[in-house]
Amino acid sequence: MPKQYIIAGIGTEIGKTVCSAIVTKALQADYWKPVQAGNLNDGDAYWVQKWVPGTHVFASTYELQNPLSPHTAAELDGIRIELNAFHVPETEQNLVIELAGGIMVPLNDQQTNLDLIQHLGLPVILVSKNYLGSINHTLLTYEILKSRNIPMAGIIFNGQTNASGEAFIVKHTGLPVLLRVNEEKEINSSIIAHYAESFQR
Repeated sequence: MPKQYIIAGIGTEIGKTVCSAIVTKALQADYWKPVQAGNLNDGDAYWVQKWVPGTHVFASTYELQNPLSPHTAAELDGIRIELNAFHVPETEQNLVIELAGGIMVPLNDQQTNLDLIQHLGLPVILVSKNYLGSINHTLLTYEILKSRNIPMAGIIFNGQTNASGEAFIVKHTGLPVLLRVNEEKEINSSIIAHYAESFQR
């Protein structure tokens, strides 16, 4: 059976796209971002394809014009995001799915990314980035996923190392550390391939 994972983060701008590219490369997977808000020509799918040449990218279910929370961007476009519009793409390859923003980001006036995760029914790889407050954000994200009985395959730590914080998170959650991604001056296909090798190991 192909491996299929949802890449979810503890917030926005914490490196989900970089981590998605790494996992896509490591698993030789297809890539799908269900909701793209803004940057339609050079958004996350563009970068994954640039960093992992040859990757098959499935079209987003919703492509929204403005780089805002999905529910706000959809409202400005005169549409409503509906949960039943999302279907996991059919593929014989492994699949990486990247969410837009954190897990409690609203999709409409009632539902969030958390509901989308549950709707898709796939395990989550959680991405955490070290900053003041990130331990709290990581544990809150873990606890709410756990409260919905959503399986978690592991955690990726991104950015500057915080050994004591990471140790506390791992001890509290029991999640395996799948990868540690350092703060790089530049992200390119060689950097992605380097981390993909580490992920495979």
